[in-house]
Order: sequence, then structure tokens, then C-alpha cells
Amino acid sequence: MRVVIADDAALVREGVARLLADAHFDVVGRVATGSELLRCVEREEPDVAVVDIRMPPTHTDEGLVAAEAIRQRWPQVAVLVLSQYVEPAYALRLLDGGEQRCGYLLKERILDVAELCDAIRRVGEGGVVVDQQLVAQLVGRARGASPLAELTPREREVLSLMAEGLTDRGIGQRLFLSPKTVETHIRHIFGKLGLPESATDNRRVRAVLTYLRA
Repeated sequence: MRVVIADDAALVREGVARLLADAHFDVVGRVATGSELLRCVEREEPDVAVVDIRMPPTHTDEGLVAAEAIRQRWPQVAVLVLSQYVEPAYALRLLDGGEQRCGYLLKERILDVAELCDAIRRVGEGGVVVDQQLVAQLVGRARGASPLAELTPREREVLSLMAEGLTDRGIGQRLFLSPKTVETHIRHIFGKLGLPESATDNRRVRAVLTYLRA
């Protein structure tokens, strides 16, 4: 899998590149700004771009702006955005661009090589990855008027894992539940939230975040 890395901190940029190379990714570009990232993506045609949200010149959302441009101009390129803080508005902006090939992770996740590599592979294969801390914050802010108020505590747990992008099998492994039990919980969640039972994993993530945003 071909990957480009965009981060203005040379130590982080080179460190992530080394970790990914050791994990058998093909790192084809390392850049420090959003404009350099766009040129690199056009030139190298990577499978995934790993992008820090805050880059020069203002260190606000330059990386996110570049990620949005990539999703519009090169939809076949997956984007994994890294943020130092839980920023729901930024994550939702990214996901507004479509329900495939994107992810939002806290930057601290790069310390867990297996988790970082798994996230890159998942978005590269067309999936969606949402950091578990962000999911917990969004689910936790639900109000009484929200359809989420009708969910049981266990259904909320399952919903959180759905929003992270886990499959039914992954949810069962995380919560030590049988496949049949997971299917039952998800069927109940779909019913209470008015979601079609035929929704794919990626559409489930999009629908969950849409409800939480409302």
C-alpha cells in the first residue's frame, strides 16, 4: 500500500515514515504543508494520505482543507487525518465529504503501531475509521430528545463500536458477544434510529454521526 505523510514536525513525519516502512508500507512521499501534499498526491497517486490537521501557515485547519481537496479531486485516495485533540467539528467536516476512504484519529495513536497500521489499511480498503474517544464524546452528549435516548446501555456500546467502523464480528470480539447477539442488538438499534437493516458498515458510521450531530 502506497502512503504519503503530511506533518510539519520533521520528527513526527520521519518517525511515522520509519514505522510504516518497517510495517511494509511503501512510503512514497513526506511533506510539511498542505500545498506540498496536494502536489505530492497528484504526482505519486498514493493509496492513502496520512495528514496532520494543523499545518503552516496558521496551524489551524490547513491539513483538513487539504484532505477535503484530496477527497474531491482524487476520490480513489483514502485520507487518514491525525489530530492532537478531540475536535468533533473537524471530524464531521471530513466525513461530510463522503462515507468511504476516510478516518480521524488522535495523534497519540501513532504510538500504537498496530492500531495506526490497522487504521491505514481500513481506510485504504474503503472503510471509515473514527477515534474511539471522539465516538465516546459524541455519544455521551446525546440529549433526551435524541433517538439515542431510547437505546439501552448495551445498545449504546454496540453503537459506539459501529461508529468506530467495526464489523459485526469485530463488535462481538470486543464485547465478548456471540454473532447472533450482536445481530440482535444492531437490529434493535436500526429499528430505534430508523436506519435500514441493509446498511453497510460505512453507511452505519455516516448515519450514526449524522444523528449525533443533529
